[in-house]
Amino acid sequence: MSVQTILTKTMNEVPKAVAAGIVDMSTGMLLGVKTVDSHPQEVLDLVSAATKDLFEGDNVTTIENTFKRIRGVETNERYFKEIIVMSTNLVHIFARLKSMPSVVTVVVCRTDMNLGLGLMKVRSISASENI
Repeated sequence: MSVQTILTKTMNEVPKAVAAGIVDMSTGMLLGVKTVDSHPQEVLDLVSAATKDLFEGDNVTTIENTFKRIRGVETNERYFKEIIVMSTNLVHIFARLKSMPSVVTVVVCRTDMNLGLGLMKVRSISASENI
């Protein structure tokens, strides 16, 4: 699949989605974005930086490494797979692609969406798609 295919599928299938993006965690780059409104490039650049911080910031990495050490786990696998952020007017769902954990899908929806259905749709897309 291509980035654009994943973005189109996400916008079409996730209820009340107003924006979707794909972030490459290894480079911190926004690979693609699709929105119902236009946004300044500065905002789009911040989305990729914020996504990287959420999943792989210093404190998150420390927490993951501490749990691995305590549990005796010797793997490079990341623990944080999905993150949901509720803001005043929007719901933000972040999910790693199962086949490519270094790639995160970001979906922004209106707050009146069905959170369970939205999460299920994002999980389905993240589990089945790759770039």
